[in-house]
Amino acid sequence: MTSSDTPERPAQTVLTRGRAFNRTTLIFPALILLLGVVTSLFESRFCSVENLLNLSRQLSPLMIISVGETFAVIGGGLDLSVAAILGLCGVYGVLTMSYLGTAAGIAVMILGGAVFGIVNGLIISWFRASPFIVTLGALSLARGLALTATGGLPIYDLPDRYVNTIGFGSVLGVPWPPIIAMLTLIAGHVLLKYTVFGRHVVAIGSSEPAAMYSGVDVGLTKTLIYGLSGVTAGIGAVVLTAWVSSAQPNAASGQELQSLAAVVLGGVALTGGVGNMLDAFWGVLMLGTLSNSLDMIGISSFVQTLVTGVVIVLAAIVDGVRHKREF
Repeated sequence: MTSSDTPERPAQTVLTRGRAFNRTTLIFPALILLLGVVTSLFESRFCSVENLLNLSRQLSPLMIISVGETFAVIGGGLDLSVAAILGLCGVYGVLTMSYLGTAAGIAVMILGGAVFGIVNGLIISWFRASPFIVTLGALSLARGLALTATGGLPIYDLPDRYVNTIGFGSVLGVPWPPIIAMLTLIAGHVLLKYTVFGRHVVAIGSSEPAAMYSGVDVGLTKTLIYGLSGVTAGIGAVVLTAWVSSAQPNAASGQELQSLAAVVLGGVALTGGVGNMLDAFWGVLMLGTLSNSLDMIGISSFVQTLVTGVVIVLAAIVDGVRHKREF
């Protein structure tokens, strides 16, 4: 091999990676567009403005908690308690509204989620406990607290102004729930890509020992990761309770798995260290469009549950294949 040959290989590799990146970037919009076209052939209402606005509201809580899930997974863990914390924050936030007003109730939702998430992070970091086990236990704890506080019954006594503004209000025709979801997603993107905290999250997910030897405070960063996940659960509670006009102890049940499936399906590596907020966005949009399409066509909820399970398994397979190719 001559010296003139050596520079060509790196250049070719970079070009190949660029093409692969473009294909990956375009595949989700193409799939979502294809799914929309196919669904429209069976049900013309799918592309109506009313349905698209309703879909944006439906996806907002999942999009919000998926931001927190993305941080957890990129950091080398996961958060199975995020949906249960959402339900718990919704219950106690609405109860607070009855006595101290709307602003206090919203503060309780967001701060309560942060506290619950920080406790998760402290247990995981201090005791080097498995995030799977800790957040699974937190899921049961949060659901139990919410059910105990309400006796298992929904709370419908919400301020009208709160419901009408956040749940059904809009700005230039765009409902507040998707606006809040996109603002949360953008904030998550900025934190992950442009801050020292974001670089530390990626470093820990890539190699925790290497991050520790590089001077990263692993314990603090993990605590902040799960605290941030709790904050997104609290924001999700604000949006969901306003939209459904009630606080339900079992709110968002199952969305912890949907958020995990969405971020992995979008391209975040389950092994940690790889991913971004755009991955979460496309994953949520793909799952939501699929669910809405099945609804519009008239597929039963039982079959939809089956399809969701298949998608989760496929997401795990895709992640495994993607990770294997890296090596």
